Amino acid sequence: MSPEDQSPDEKTPDNKAPDRSIELNTLGFADPLRWIALGFRDFLKAPGIGLFYGACFMAMGWALMKVFQSAPAYTLALSAGFLLTGPFMCLGLYHVSRTLEAGQQPDFGQSLLAWDARIGPLGIFGFVLLVLEMLWGRASLVVFAVSFDGMPDFKGSLLALLDPENINFIVAYVAVGALFAGLIYATCVISIPMLLDRNTDAITAGLTSFRLVLTQPGVMIWWGLLLTGLVVLAMLPWFAGLLVAGPVLGHASWHAYRAAVQRDAAAEVPQG
Repeated sequence: MSPEDQSPDEKTPDNKAPDRSIELNTLGFADPLRWIALGFRDFLKAPGIGLFYGACFMAMGWALMKVFQSAPAYTLALSAGFLLTGPFMCLGLYHVSRTLEAGQQPDFGQSLLAWDARIGPLGIFGFVLLVLEMLWGRASLVVFAVSFDGMPDFKGSLLALLDPENINFIVAYVAVGALFAGLIYATCVISIPMLLDRNTDAITAGLTSFRLVLTQPGVMIWWGLLLTGLVVLAMLPWFAGLLVAGPVLGHASWHAYRAAVQRDAAAEVPQG
């Protein structure tokens, strides 16, 4: 019998259709704190790997400082994008948490190649995030263009943007930023670890993440505020706090996905 004649239940593993019936669990307001505790536990079990990724986050923070010196109009959008695309950059940390969950010893090399087995769906989702970031950057330039007569001189300080004279700019920028931030957060809060863990496609993962935020907005807003607040605090001492906070929150995001989505062993991607 040819593959075309097979029923869905008879398809081979290589031809398995993406999982589209993803059930969500009910979350509580105490859960985000538990995810952070579990993330810290995973960090302590593989500190070397975590510190490597933390150093990468810290280096990205320094790069943002350089961007501000030459292109302040892009800095806020890039900073917000840095916070909101974190789940995609934490693939290696998700792999470590998944490996520890299976009772195995995580490997640094395998964490770097965590994307390899799911390169197709992850590539599609990464492209979507890239487009959203580009649109956000363009919207930021438009807000600058209509709010100031030419590029303003901020004398190297973001605090100059908060001058009361710039209230129209602040309101417009916050409104545009909130729109893009909410869209990106809702789309990727659990979708990236889901793509790593389950045999699903990028669209299904993104829609499932969106459905989680829409059906349980209170808990997910609380989780988003907690993530943002901890990252901002970690960025204050010259981004040094990201050395630990970055990997801990990456591991915690894996546990957020695990808590939000019901397990389905038949739909999970085998451990590499």
